[in-house]
Amino acid sequence: MNDSYSGKNGKVKVRYVRNSENNTNNDRRKNKHLSAKNRKSSSRRSDRNNERLTDDPWKVVSQRKEPITSHSGISGKSQVDPEQIRRQRLEETRIYGEYACQATFKHRPEAIVRAWFVQSITPHFREALKGMAANRKAYHVVSEEELVKASGTEHHGGVCFLIKKRIGFDAKAYLAQSTNIDCVLAIEDIGNPHNLGAIMRSGAHFGVQGIILHDVAAMESGSAVRTAAGGAEYIKSIQSDNFSATLKKFHHAGYTIVTTSSDKGNSNIDIAKAELPEKMLLLLGQESNGLTENAWQEDSINLCIGGTGQVESLNVSVAAGIILAKWWQQNKI
Repeated sequence: MNDSYSGKNGKVKVRYVRNSENNTNNDRRKNKHLSAKNRKSSSRRSDRNNERLTDDPWKVVSQRKEPITSHSGISGKSQVDPEQIRRQRLEETRIYGEYACQATFKHRPEAIVRAWFVQSITPHFREALKGMAANRKAYHVVSEEELVKASGTEHHGGVCFLIKKRIGFDAKAYLAQSTNIDCVLAIEDIGNPHNLGAIMRSGAHFGVQGIILHDVAAMESGSAVRTAAGGAEYIKSIQSDNFSATLKKFHHAGYTIVTTSSDKGNSNIDIAKAELPEKMLLLLGQESNGLTENAWQEDSINLCIGGTGQVESLNVSVAAGIILAKWWQQNKI
């Protein structure tokens, strides 16, 4: 017969063991032959025993279990060297969302290190599960609560992948493989990963090949990749430590720099009348006005998107989508 109780030091399992009545009877017979002195000593021992035993014929034996350490949805203890874990974390990232994870498996299955799924989503990932099993990559079917721990968010969409980060291009490497018809985005100052994800989604839809960023790791943040809904896999990341110098390299390589403004000044061209170039670098960001003064040449274009004027400006991802749609209509391959 067993019971379990939980305490702050872990789980305690209680086992009840039946006492033998014969042992009690034997003790009584032995006591009859003891001397008075020994009987008194035996009586003291018996009193101490009676403090531990009651009339209940069951005695208690406790077995303490060690608490189980949780590892982001996986039960067990890690034997990996802490320094190795630190290096791996710099090289890996976690993404989530059904479309994002499906796209990663389709384009970069070798980048997947580990995966977590809730049971209800597994029918959508049959091929991925087979592929991971064939390549001896760990995956776990877990509860909703465990997946929240593994992904770090409640908006995981039922699946989370731990993947190897992509290595970004530098400007020289990207330009060496660029084509005559090409669209690249340069995002100078965008802190909202959902906006970045929405831009990547529109970019993938309208043929954008690359995005220039100060920190290319932002393109693989969980929130940005999920919002991009698979679009992040189609766009190359271009690292820029000096934004102005990078823009000049693209300009010298034949790209026309295009910016946006809500101001309907004489220098701005209404997007409805604009002819967008085959090789376009669209500059987006809250601080673009000062930077583009250094990058603009005679053929640079500043667009305005006409509207009612009831709001000051459009969301950066919406503005990007409108301009990219225009570029695609005029230059689609």
